[in-house]
Formats: sequence, structure tokens, C-alpha cells
Amino acid sequence: MSFARACAVADVNPGKPFAVTVEGTDLAIVRDGEDFYAIYDECSHATIPLSEGDVEGCLIECWLHGSTFDLRTGEPTTLPAFEPVAVYPVQVDGDDLLVDVENPLNNPAA
Repeated sequence: MSFARACAVADVNPGKPFAVTVEGTDLAIVRDGEDFYAIYDECSHATIPLSEGDVEGCLIECWLHGSTFDLRTGEPTTLPAFEPVAVYPVQVDGDDLLVDVENPLNNPAA
């Protein structure tokens, strides 16, 4: 695995997505308690940044049409989206969050 720095831990507030680009990949970083998630920052239904949506627990919602995605798996949990979104491994290294954008945890449709 090839982890790269995404942001500082302090940059990510609980329940509020944080938009960042890691090695050319746009991500939404989300904190749920002490857990951090990295999801590709684009709804699979429309070209809308997920980082502009709302978060509730392990779900992120696209603000335009209301599709929600599981931050752990990238799977949509509500329509109109039916294709998953890539999710990536995250590590905490001191004060930094590292993400491996080369090895997604799932295999979303391209």
C-alpha cells in the first residue's frame, strides 16, 4: 500500500465532510467519532461533490438528489444512485491523515 498525506486530523470536524485532493484524486474525508473515512468526492448518479452533502454516522448524502452512500463500503443506500463510489484506506499518523488512493477498498464501476 502507498499511503500519502491527505490532511491534518484537526482539519476534519465530526460529521462535516472535508474536501481534499490526494495524488490527483478528489476525496471527501469524514470523521465519525474516532473513525475516519475517505470516499471519492463525486456522486455516482450526478457529477456533484459529496463533500458538499450532509453526513449522519457512516452515511454521506448527495445534496442534489438525496442519494446516500455508506462511507465504509461506498455502496448507495438510497436511490437514485445505484452504482457504488470508491472508498479508500485511511491511517492516522500522529497529527496527519494518510490515504491510499492506489488501492480502493471496493471495486466500483468505472
